[in-house]
Amino acid sequence: MTINVAVSGATGRMGREIARLVTQADDLRLVGGIARSSYEPRDTIPLGYDQVEAPETAGPVIEAADVVLDFSSPEQLSRLLTRQAETLAGRALVVGTTGLGAEHFSALDRAAERSPVVTAANFSIGVNVLIALVERAARLLSADRYDVEVVETHHRRKLDAPSGTALALGGAVARGRAARLEELRRDGRTGRSEAERPVGEIGFHAVRGGDVVGEHRVLFLGARERIELAHAAHDRSLFAEGALIAARWAVGKPPGRYGLLEVLGF
Repeated sequence: MTINVAVSGATGRMGREIARLVTQADDLRLVGGIARSSYEPRDTIPLGYDQVEAPETAGPVIEAADVVLDFSSPEQLSRLLTRQAETLAGRALVVGTTGLGAEHFSALDRAAERSPVVTAANFSIGVNVLIALVERAARLLSADRYDVEVVETHHRRKLDAPSGTALALGGAVARGRAARLEELRRDGRTGRSEAERPVGEIGFHAVRGGDVVGEHRVLFLGARERIELAHAAHDRSLFAEGALIAARWAVGKPPGRYGLLEVLGF
């Protein structure tokens, strides 16, 4: 069976990489793209797309698709979910856009009432294995004996910080300790504190520069030892590959919200 794929964020780096992999796959067919605004075919055919539309005019592209992959921006995702809610109903949706807020997740929950929706902060298979390992480690390494810091490094063009993956790793620590990340999160440090580091605090540190694809480290810092769990991405094609694994899995699934760990069978 051939799966028809539409890509939102079509002209971005991830969108172009997904298009490249789709055109190389025997079981996938690229039916069009979605971007901030519509493009003339002469501008998008070199990117692999016969048609690229704005969210407001993307109805025909979505109608031709079995699954829509969104690697765009929070603003574009909102436009897509708002203007094409009816057209998206019943079609699989895979979302890798980062920097989302509560309103975006609420909109995805509404979409999941009628469609299978797979969301992940990172579509690397290795990163999702790391998330599972971090949760397990946090369960074994108690908060009163091991402090946790999450350090992430990305290229200079990345706009959101901490990264969605860093927050997912922090969330794994919180789940492993039966706590809420919102109550423990601390972004960076500067100046002089009036008290020592609180027990259970989860620190986040973001480094930006160069062309780093993505690196994440989770440090469990004890009194006499340190445990580090880390992942480094060397090529963003691995994110596109993971997204297409999720796309194949999602088509035909019942409506609901799913994560990549479910796709992978964890």
